[in-house]
Amino acid sequence: MQILDRINNLIKIGVALSAEKDLPRLLEMILVGAKAITNADGGTIYTVQDDQTLKMEIVRTDSLDFAMGGTTGTEIPFEPIPMYDPDGNPLEHMVVTYSVLNDSTVNIADAYETKGFDFSGTREFDQKTGYRSRSFLTVPMKNHESKIIGVLQLINAQDEENDEIIPFSSELQQLTEAIASQAAIALTNRQLIDSLEQMFVALIRMLAKAIDKKSPHTGNHSRRVPVITMMLAKAASSTTSGPLKDFKMTDADIHELETAAWLHDCGKVSTPEYVVDKRTKLETIHDAIHEVGCRFEILRRDLEIKRLRQLAKGGESADQIDSDYQQRLAELDDEQQFIERANIGGEFMTDEDQARVREIGKRELIINGEQRPLLDERELYNLTIAKGTLTPEERDVINKHVSLTISMLESIPFPKHLEQVPLYAGAHHEKINGSGYPRGLSGDQLPIQARIMAIADIFEALTNKRPYKPAKQLSETMKILGFMRKDGEIDGDLLDLFIEQKLYLKYAHEYLDPEQIDEVDHAFIPGYCK
Repeated sequence: MQILDRINNLIKIGVALSAEKDLPRLLEMILVGAKAITNADGGTIYTVQDDQTLKMEIVRTDSLDFAMGGTTGTEIPFEPIPMYDPDGNPLEHMVVTYSVLNDSTVNIADAYETKGFDFSGTREFDQKTGYRSRSFLTVPMKNHESKIIGVLQLINAQDEENDEIIPFSSELQQLTEAIASQAAIALTNRQLIDSLEQMFVALIRMLAKAIDKKSPHTGNHSRRVPVITMMLAKAASSTTSGPLKDFKMTDADIHELETAAWLHDCGKVSTPEYVVDKRTKLETIHDAIHEVGCRFEILRRDLEIKRLRQLAKGGESADQIDSDYQQRLAELDDEQQFIERANIGGEFMTDEDQARVREIGKRELIINGEQRPLLDERELYNLTIAKGTLTPEERDVINKHVSLTISMLESIPFPKHLEQVPLYAGAHHEKINGSGYPRGLSGDQLPIQARIMAIADIFEALTNKRPYKPAKQLSETMKILGFMRKDGEIDGDLLDLFIEQKLYLKYAHEYLDPEQIDEVDHAFIPGYCK
């Protein structure tokens, strides 16, 4: 190979290395490129681990058709090579450790003739395979800070005319050192990018965990929505027929959507815990039902006082007085039990029950010499909440978490491959028919990714317990989703896929309690007719 050809190949390798994003492929490109330029039969790349050991990342020997690591899918079974003994003394008897510890290239013409290095492992390999390891070129890989991050080792340079094993010339050594330098920069950049991405992933998952910890009743929601989202997204992207056949996602698209799923509730960091975890209608910092209970005790006390006064006064039969007393006491007990049940909340409170709360609240009692109703206006307002435990104002506080999510995410300078994260995360409460919040988006304004996340969020919420309701069974959950589809709230094509591929069941077996997993008859899911 002429020197100009080698330089051109070196330039091509440099360009390719700068563009490669996958670390195993990058390592493989480094080794294959170095072997091609030097016409070496074999080679190995080691990476420095914590400045203590050398880990073999990829090894190839063409004449033996031997390849491990890199993109081969074959793991390297060899243990990392220590660079120091237990007392901290440098181990320089192996050529790769010597190269790192002394920051020097080692060019050996014939391993069997060289003194000072331990090639016993090489000889053992040769005996087992019939191979003859002869010329070695070991080059440290230094990054932009002149820190050695790995070693590039080539074995058995071959004459281009007859493939005879020859030593590595000074020219080949210089070219290999140039490749090692380029490779170190590319490898450092890739490792830096990977470490930053890993840190980012760890941060968003830490945030999701913190949000889940705000409420024991919605725990794991932020961590489970991404699971359902990814299941449905990958299924939709793999579809080859039907209305979703043209929807395809790259690995980068999947990563972007998964990031959005992990961050979809990040705005809840500002939501007060007493609202997020409001288990009963009268709960704020504490549950005011206990104060109401004390007032019922005052009413019972007043009944008892009235009874005793009537008995002392005479005129009425004691039996009649006691009978009236027991009847009114039973009424108080029944009313208190009703108020306590109303306080727990539920998915629906009838107009009749709301009216009864107001009627009971009119009972009067005397506290500190002042007459007052059993229930004040604030308590009546809370106890007559028609659904759940939150007042409209508290519900608005909860709903504002989506607006805050959008605001928080739009303030982050996401790279291009993550630029849709704010849209996807901020639209998980939007509805196809425009009835969702916070922006009232509808139809084509909602990308498929946002529609996927909406279904995932609803499904997880229905199958998870809340302060005012138990976790729903699968069959009931799927019926509710069916009704939402008929009402135009969620994407019907995605729901069909969710049903057809039984993704709900796959998720259930891994994350739901066994008693929730009942039989789901697809024929009874509203809107589904396949």
